Amino acid sequence: MYFDDIKLDTIIEIDEATIEKDRMLDFAYRYDNVPLHTDEEYAKSTPFKGLIAPGVMSFMEVWANYLKVDIFGDELIAGKSTKIEWLRPVYAGDRLKGVGRISALTPKSVRSGIVELTIDAYNQDGVLVLTSTTEAVVKRKN
Repeated sequence: MYFDDIKLDTIIEIDEATIEKDRMLDFAYRYDNVPLHTDEEYAKSTPFKGLIAPGVMSFMEVWANYLKVDIFGDELIAGKSTKIEWLRPVYAGDRLKGVGRISALTPKSVRSGIVELTIDAYNQDGVLVLTSTTEAVVKRKN
C-alpha cells in the first residue's frame, strides 16, 4: 500500500501469539541470559514469582504475526525506528493479542513518507503488556 493510500487511525488486527516455554528459554539463553528469564528458582524469589519472557522476545512474537498482515507490501522501503515499552510481565503460556493502529503520517519527499504504527499487545486476560511505536519509510505514488 502506498503512503498516499494509508489512513490515519486505521486499525490492524493481529493474530494471537502464544509464548511457548521452550522457545522462551531458548531465546533467553541466546539473547537475554539473565536469571529472571532462565533460572526458575531465582525467578520465584522475585516480585514476578516466576520466569518471565524477555521483553524483546514478547514483542517479536507479536511482530511476527503483524508481518503476516503485510499492509505495506512492495511499497515498504525500510524500517526507520522502533520504540518498545514493557508494561507488565509476560509468562510462558501467555497468549498475546496485538492491535495495530496507524498513529501518524508524515510526508518525507515526493518519493516517500513516514508511517508510524503503534501496536498494543494484550494478554489473555485483556491486560496491556507492551506497546510499541515503529516508523516505516513507505513509497509514495509518483
